[in-house]
Amino acid sequence: MENTSVRMEHPRPDARRDAWMNLNGRWDFEIDNALVGRAKHFEKRPCFDGSIIVPFCPESKLSGVGHTDFMNAVWYRRTVEIPADWAGKRVLLHIGACDYETVVFVNGQEVGSHKGGYTPFCFDVTEALAEAENYITVYACDDTRSPQQVSGKQSPRLDSYGCMYTRTTGIWQTVWLEAVDACRIERYVAVADTAHCAVTLTVEGSEAALGALVRATVFFDGRQVGGGETRMLSRTGTLTLSLSEKHLWDLGEGHLYDVVLETVCNGQVKDVLHGYFGLRDVRLTKEGLFLNGRRVFGRFVLDQGFYPDGIYTAPSDEALVFDIEAAMKLGFNGARLHQKVFEPRFLYHADRLGYMVFDETGNWGLDHTDPMSIYHFLPEWLEEIRRDMSHPSVIGWCPFNETWDQEGRRQNNDFINLVYDVTRAADPTRPIVTNSGSYPCRSDVHDVHDYEQDPEKFKEYYSHIQEGVVKCQLFRSQPERQKYDPAKPVFISEYGGIRWVIGGGDGWGYGVSVESEGAFLARLKGLTDVLLDNRDIFAFCYTQLTDVEQEQNGLLTYDRQFKFPPEVIRPIFSRPAAIEK
Repeated sequence: MENTSVRMEHPRPDARRDAWMNLNGRWDFEIDNALVGRAKHFEKRPCFDGSIIVPFCPESKLSGVGHTDFMNAVWYRRTVEIPADWAGKRVLLHIGACDYETVVFVNGQEVGSHKGGYTPFCFDVTEALAEAENYITVYACDDTRSPQQVSGKQSPRLDSYGCMYTRTTGIWQTVWLEAVDACRIERYVAVADTAHCAVTLTVEGSEAALGALVRATVFFDGRQVGGGETRMLSRTGTLTLSLSEKHLWDLGEGHLYDVVLETVCNGQVKDVLHGYFGLRDVRLTKEGLFLNGRRVFGRFVLDQGFYPDGIYTAPSDEALVFDIEAAMKLGFNGARLHQKVFEPRFLYHADRLGYMVFDETGNWGLDHTDPMSIYHFLPEWLEEIRRDMSHPSVIGWCPFNETWDQEGRRQNNDFINLVYDVTRAADPTRPIVTNSGSYPCRSDVHDVHDYEQDPEKFKEYYSHIQEGVVKCQLFRSQPERQKYDPAKPVFISEYGGIRWVIGGGDGWGYGVSVESEGAFLARLKGLTDVLLDNRDIFAFCYTQLTDVEQEQNGLLTYDRQFKFPPEVIRPIFSRPAAIEK
């Protein structure tokens, strides 16, 4: 049966123009394991041997390919006809994400390349277009097993195992065209000021926008509540806008302001960009996490962002919403978006639903002991920050998760610390969990992982924080490497992982499996109570929201069925924490 789930919604609600064309759907497709396509000029071929449904990766069922073996390189091709009313405009080709090194051709002419499997890129393809029908060719080269490439939870073995899952090769987010004026806005960043009920917009313009007027109009629920303009005396302009109505973004109350940005050249409006922002303030101190000046306990859940039929790509926009709403029904107020850069529409739904997230990337696969790794990591990490820093739901950054020594070589802390410094410079407004669950480094948080399954032992390990000791899982195995800085707040960012397989059977998980539903609930409550009752812990993150392939420790199955009624689980996670009383 033909797959019609091609994700036709606009991929960027935070940066939307009216003149755009979604290119998801059927493309020609070919696997190039011999890596000969460039030499044989596949970009000039009139067709390929197979086909694929974009934006789903070729490993997925929804792609129509379902090839789960290693693929060194893949090729895509499709024809497109540019609308007549785009004449005189610049045409941009956008790709939301393509793993890993990508080269794009239009009518056989190379128009640009990008390195990185998680972040968006676009090229101005205007000069390569013909008046009649055009064809686009995309080449993606992907070496998951390379120590110079981040790959997250993608398995370096032929099959999935443990907490490593099916790979993603090539395009896995929406591809689209956009018609723009030469005098246009390239990007904006919104920074809220809750104390003064204002927002500062930093707008980046194209070269042709130099000297243009940039006008911003802000609306809430359709009512104009602010506005202003500035002259682009350089490629960047700044506007600070007072807002006549104050609606704070908060937990479960994702109030959003709409903003319309325009460029005006010689008295004519040349570009209109629609976006939004939230009015909220986030602070993290030794005393805890503060949202809009109110101390809150972070009830996070680990979300891997995998889907049984789409792998990295949600089968529909509704599936993105379901995962957030399911987590909220279970009593969570946020998530660690784990070892993957989630698509912008997930963040949009988190924004509008009032759901906090720690934004992470897929750093696994990279050799963190090699100082040269900075060149393979930092550019893409900065692209992620640039993409996501205006989302109110993003309340913190996490560039690394569990980086370990490799083959006798120590983790390179200079590398890790440099990433912290660059992240802080790129965004001074959010806390940074630099290296979740691993060795000490420059960080705003003392972040630990602990899969102890005995609640009594679990309680003892975290009863000495006031004395300057955190007896976490890593401390217990390597006390000389894990030192607690009493100036930092404590985040138990992975715990639980209790294995429960509906109907019995095998499945990978942490610790010893429980033997009954009652035993599962008792262990879950016992472990969670330890964290909620400890005034020295500001947040937890339970592992995990859903099962993923062989890993059977989710609160939902892989196909998104609740293992236990949400009304049974919710009171365990949502009851007041000691730090909130």
